[in-house]
Amino acid sequence: MAEKQGPVSVITGGAGFLGSHLADYLLARDHTVIVLDNLITGNVANIEHLAGNKRFKFIEHDVTEYIYLPGTVDYIFHFASPASPIDYLELPIQTLKVGALGTHKALGLARAKKARFFLASTSEVYGDPLEHPQTEQYWGNVNPIGPRGVYDEAKRFAEAMTMAYHRYHGVETRIIRIFNTYGPRMRPNDGRVVPTFIGQALRNQPITVFGEGQQTRSFCFVSDLIEGIYRLMMSDCAEPVNIGNPHEMSVLQFAEEIIRLCDSQSEIVYKPLPEDDPKIRQPNIDKARAVLGWEPHMPLEPGLNETIAYFRELIAKQVI
Repeated sequence: MAEKQGPVSVITGGAGFLGSHLADYLLARDHTVIVLDNLITGNVANIEHLAGNKRFKFIEHDVTEYIYLPGTVDYIFHFASPASPIDYLELPIQTLKVGALGTHKALGLARAKKARFFLASTSEVYGDPLEHPQTEQYWGNVNPIGPRGVYDEAKRFAEAMTMAYHRYHGVETRIIRIFNTYGPRMRPNDGRVVPTFIGQALRNQPITVFGEGQQTRSFCFVSDLIEGIYRLMMSDCAEPVNIGNPHEMSVLQFAEEIIRLCDSQSEIVYKPLPEDDPKIRQPNIDKARAVLGWEPHMPLEPGLNETIAYFRELIAKQVI
């Protein structure tokens, strides 16, 4: 008797931080996984442990170009995009193109294969929010011509394109709005607060806090986020859903926590706030709780300890 074949899932941007964790999760649930990534910000090291797995395939491909895949595809997870301020400030055109053309090509594949499509959107669609915490009904406060606008508007356009394919072509679609997420495989130098603070603390370098550090963030561990992603893909919800940890803390509090957990001698230094830096960021996850039965479970300290251990190993190997 032939072995029963599991579903086939495509992950664009699958060599990145989130995409690689999603690949592990799907493979553990008997999916065949095809990763597409042009490696602009992705890293083959994130998926090299999957080499030799018969149900895993990596294709180096720019998803702003036509995507051809033979055979059946059941699910498409569209994660391809620069996702940190350093990346999208250095790669503004590529960020806009993958949000627009890349989403269009990935939706075209979903339509051709009659696959369910999942868009990895972001809390950045809320911009510098005037509503707190942010619900999915909030339309946002975004500066379209500011330096961060290339990412914010790329994702807002991607959401609009996704809903257009859902309404006009009948494509089954899901949209997640991801709030700050952390964990192993984050890029050390991507400019986001978690890898920046941990890298500085482990080297006993000054920790750079912007403004007075009173801007707030909430941090969700990667395993919790991936569970939410899977539940949303398997749900019947076509409207956007926030996934993140509603526990809010100031950037200054977070810096102090990193210093403590790293047993660091670092001092905190203050720098001017970047343009359009959000002052508050906290998800309302009532919808995720009601529709998906999801909420985060990993407490901050053990999640940070796991992430710090990952960065210690990179420093020991002189990878960073």
